[in-house]
Amino acid sequence: MTIYNAPTRDMDFLLHDVLQVSGADLPGYAELDRDFTSAILEAAGQLATDMLAPLNLPGDQQGCKLENGVVRTPEGYKAAFEAVKEGGWTGLDCDPAYGGQGMPYVMGVAAGEIFVSANMAFNMYQGLTHGAYSAIHAHGTEDQKQTYLPKMVSCEWTGTMNLTEPHCGTDLGLLRTKAEPQDDGSYLITGQKIFISAGDHDLSENVIHLVLAKAPGGGEGTKGISLFIVPKFLVNEDGSLGERNGVSVGALEHKMGIHSNATCVMNYDSAKGWLLGDLHKGMRAMFTMMNEARVGVGLQGYAVAEAAYQNAVAYAKDRLQGRAVTGAENPSGPADPLIVHPDIRRALMDQKSFLEGARALTFWGANLIDRGHNGDAAAEGLVSLLTPVIKGFLTDKGFDSAVQAQQVYGGHGYIEEHGMSQFVRDARITMIYEGANGVQALDLVGRKLAQDGGKHVMAFFEELKGFIKANEGDATLKADFLDPLKAASKDLQAAAMFFMQNGMKNPNHALAGSYDFMHLFGHTVLGYMWARMAVAAQKALTEGTGDADFLNTKLATGRYYMKRQLPMTATHLARIETGADPVMALTADQF
Repeated sequence: MTIYNAPTRDMDFLLHDVLQVSGADLPGYAELDRDFTSAILEAAGQLATDMLAPLNLPGDQQGCKLENGVVRTPEGYKAAFEAVKEGGWTGLDCDPAYGGQGMPYVMGVAAGEIFVSANMAFNMYQGLTHGAYSAIHAHGTEDQKQTYLPKMVSCEWTGTMNLTEPHCGTDLGLLRTKAEPQDDGSYLITGQKIFISAGDHDLSENVIHLVLAKAPGGGEGTKGISLFIVPKFLVNEDGSLGERNGVSVGALEHKMGIHSNATCVMNYDSAKGWLLGDLHKGMRAMFTMMNEARVGVGLQGYAVAEAAYQNAVAYAKDRLQGRAVTGAENPSGPADPLIVHPDIRRALMDQKSFLEGARALTFWGANLIDRGHNGDAAAEGLVSLLTPVIKGFLTDKGFDSAVQAQQVYGGHGYIEEHGMSQFVRDARITMIYEGANGVQALDLVGRKLAQDGGKHVMAFFEELKGFIKANEGDATLKADFLDPLKAASKDLQAAAMFFMQNGMKNPNHALAGSYDFMHLFGHTVLGYMWARMAVAAQKALTEGTGDADFLNTKLATGRYYMKRQLPMTATHLARIETGADPVMALTADQF
């Protein structure tokens, strides 16, 4: 059985020493003092450790079952879902007008990480509901909000997003699902959707599907797509549930991981639906869900790796193998624990330095989203730029970290009883869904860099420049953190300049380097996070506040990232500057 303990001390440090949330001039932030946030995160951690994590491995082994048209979740899931609902966790950062607690998004992200680490597949039921809630909250009519949101906030009703079809995934302009308008203002939805996470299950009374479809007169491509609310059970005027809608589960997908989340083939047979947002503008409404989902998937990437890392550390401290080359460290035993060996330390430090940097980036991104919701256009533009980096880089490196954690176990990591295989299998999907990571890289280079005339990436460079200038008076911080960050920033700027100079002449020069650019950007922004954490840790040490051992550990971990990981920016730049020629050298027949 695997273990998991919520990293609440690290979260506290990020919220209060780095982001200084209680001093921010944002709605709800003044209430986020240390005692308040600690109480929330400790309670989330207790629920995760006591109830959710113990269901992770058996849920993976049992999976979901489709019986007579009804999807059954694994044993214990109903009781756990009820506990999550009763604790108010499903509405933590939702609008109080619809039963939510109204906390800032950053707190939803912090609690969400804990639940994902404990049991990613389970958390997806409420996570997808939150995305559907956000789309209806942003684009729905007042009647739609009153009808659906209170029950979705409480997760009495859950939600989904329906995009993919058997013949089209990324290229949604090819979708065939049709929406026929009716005299009463509704539409009849007909078509098939696949890969629908939490598409059906026995955890809620109703499932509210958000479905992309084409209505008459929309034209070709994505411009003709509309978004529709299609409930599993129709809702009567008094809010009670009516007859079953024309939507059914065709099959459960047989997957590599996340076995306890019901990934469904959904069949729509003249199902009744209602337009969400403007006609033929469905992609705009759907992106409300997708942008939130992409940040959430980036979180999944490192949160699963966090659980894997905790188990790898425990195993490395316990498992006896060989002797330390510098002399026995466990002389009374037959061998030394694995953790004495430098290569095991390297693997664990790779994981630890990535995970803590990834958490900082995701929390900062959540803070930018809160600022954007409060009318800060610059923050909204910056998080839009960072979203493909958060999704793509954190899931790529999160999967790598889960594999490294599994590797610490050697052969025991490959067999199922230790549970390390599940972390690897579950982490793998994060690189694929909500836009495969190659698509994230194309979005970053093809759209986000040039967005609003490139002002958001220029603002990011200016932020780094201002931060370095403000803190370079500390010689130790300058040598260990600021100088490496400056070098990485120069590599990132050089890569962007290469695209500007060569991409117009041949777009392949930019697109062939897009994946390297996403990773170059990811390393740079994690370097920035580590520099910010180092400044906060050094300040606390100088003032004599906080746990000195924790703070010194933080600084040592940060130095590791700056010395051992951040130099990868030079490698990515070198690859980008080779252009498209090596990538496109073979004809299709030569593969």
